[in-house]
Amino acid sequence: MPAAEEAATRARAALEAAMVAQDAFTLADLAGLRRHPVVAPMLATLVWVTEDGVTRLLGNAFGAVHLTTGPGAAGSRRAPAGPLRIAHPVHFVADGTWVAWQERLFKSAKRQPFKQVFRELYVPTEEELMGGPVSRRYDGHQIQPRQALALFTSRGWAAARDAGDAARAFHSYGLVARVKTDPGLLTVAEADLPAIDGVSFTRRGDYLAQPLDAVPPVAFSEAMRDVDLVVSVAHAGGVDPEATASTTEMRAALVRETARLLKLGNIGFAGQHAVITGRLGEYSVHLGSGTVHRRPGGAVRIIPAGSQHRGRLFVPFADDDPKTAEIIAKVLLLARDHEIKDPAILERLRS
Repeated sequence: MPAAEEAATRARAALEAAMVAQDAFTLADLAGLRRHPVVAPMLATLVWVTEDGVTRLLGNAFGAVHLTTGPGAAGSRRAPAGPLRIAHPVHFVADGTWVAWQERLFKSAKRQPFKQVFRELYVPTEEELMGGPVSRRYDGHQIQPRQALALFTSRGWAAARDAGDAARAFHSYGLVARVKTDPGLLTVAEADLPAIDGVSFTRRGDYLAQPLDAVPPVAFSEAMRDVDLVVSVAHAGGVDPEATASTTEMRAALVRETARLLKLGNIGFAGQHAVITGRLGEYSVHLGSGTVHRRPGGAVRIIPAGSQHRGRLFVPFADDDPKTAEIIAKVLLLARDHEIKDPAILERLRS
């Protein structure tokens, strides 16, 4: 990997980690970072949150650090009153600007260094809050142990041989997220595939599960996002690997903003499906699996575009995944079905 690319990869990872930890950046910190040739362009694409919970962009001009106003408002050169943090979707929901930021990011065609504005958000459900200190959201989902272990490790989790679980420390919050599996991930015999058996949060050095409503929202969301990834990718039968609500909500937002940008008024949504009213018919595309159905009718097989074509689709974050690009491509194709030239696809749409 070239040195410049390696430096950019490290910078992206460091900024994402700072968002998860909610590290505070002083004006002096930001002034220094804005002189770094790799980091400075990334800072300008990220949304920041002030001490009073207001989300803002950093001003693009070098020199004194200042903030622009939020989406839809006129610009300013107001200096922040205190330290800044990289905003998390928790903050977008709190100040009611999430959709506006998504729209603004698409209009500006800026690519963020990591998934921030279009990041999946996980919040405790009423059932979880009423059910005690252990979340049972993913209980019973069987996973492939080797693949699950690799995914957990890539996200900063460690498997505990003695406890039979995986754990991730959130040092800035003094908490450890724990995923229990039955049997454990590191058991010798793999005849019985491990199944999720509760997600909990403990104080560091302790194994007493804390009430879920006492867990900081960012830590809860990030831990559940990791577990959701493992359940989706390392599933072992009986699980729809792409049907989690947060993933489909993120993809719906991307499809919505793409349609708005391209002025396509024939795309709507129903549950976990994008519904397209084309000239040759009406279709639905599942936002999890990417499966296409003609309405009324059965499934329509559309082969995803090769990886060499994914770059033609604008996805506003660096870590775009092939499935998201595939789904957006299918929706755009069907929204303009009268322009399709491929005879095989036309035959399937008309049959």
